[in-house]
Amino acid sequence: MMTSWLGALLGLLGGLGLVATARFAPPMRRMTMSERIAPYLMDTRLPSRLLTGSGKTPMGGGVTRIGSAVLARVTSRLERTVGGSASIGRRLAALGHDGSVEEFRIEQVRWGCAGALISGLLMWILSGVGDGVDVIFGLFAAFGGAIAGGLARDWWLGHQLRRREERIMAELPVVTDLLALSVTAGEAPFDALNRVCRITAGEVAADLSRALDAARAGLPVVTALAELAERTGSEPFGRFLQGVVVAIERGTPLADVLRAQATDVREQSKRALLEAGGQKELHMMVPVVFLILPVTVLFALYPGLTTLTSLSS
Repeated sequence: MMTSWLGALLGLLGGLGLVATARFAPPMRRMTMSERIAPYLMDTRLPSRLLTGSGKTPMGGGVTRIGSAVLARVTSRLERTVGGSASIGRRLAALGHDGSVEEFRIEQVRWGCAGALISGLLMWILSGVGDGVDVIFGLFAAFGGAIAGGLARDWWLGHQLRRREERIMAELPVVTDLLALSVTAGEAPFDALNRVCRITAGEVAADLSRALDAARAGLPVVTALAELAERTGSEPFGRFLQGVVVAIERGTPLADVLRAQATDVREQSKRALLEAGGQKELHMMVPVVFLILPVTVLFALYPGLTTLTSLSS
């Protein structure tokens, strides 16, 4: 059985290698629109890579290029099948991730390959322990593992975003109070934001620091803060940034606005804590109803049942 599994695996790998070689060979490979019009748009011809490079080919360069082409093709198929690029782009931007949607899709493909490999290894272990596993069942298990791996990467992105929003909710009242104190002391909004970013650390300070860096590069402070408000995934943080932008544009008292927003964030944190407590209370009823209560009933009824059984016999 082990020999047949090994032969089937080697045959599958060899067939996939031949199909990939034939599919991505120059006669079979389609040229993209950019590759077709690139020679007519360039001002000068690019020099040969043999002259510009060091003359040494990196180890596994051809394999890496073929693997990248295969991953790009699988990523495009996954994009057309699953969709949701806009949602993933918003979540990546809210997470502060510098990668693109295509890179995230490639990571999904890698997670799917890892899931398929793990499922295949489990089937191989079961075939070694038991009487054997059907090949069709093993292929279905590998396919299910690949789908589970891709979905797990999407779930992990959502989990990271939720954890980041929780950290922002915990940091925002402190940052808002410090900013209100700096503005009350007479500092300008830009200087107050810069001071708060220097003396604090965390997700809020990192986002504000990136906005201030964009402002130092020439972008207006109001525009940088407005773009950060559109990009962030935390609603309280977005309201905080919009309040700062409105206060700067219209000249309203910024300190009063910041204190009111800090109070609102604390009240929202209290409401979220009460809601979480109510959900945990319902979750605590599960072991009580399904574990403790049946055991209690069993202890109460078992002596009577034993007595009735002995009397009937």
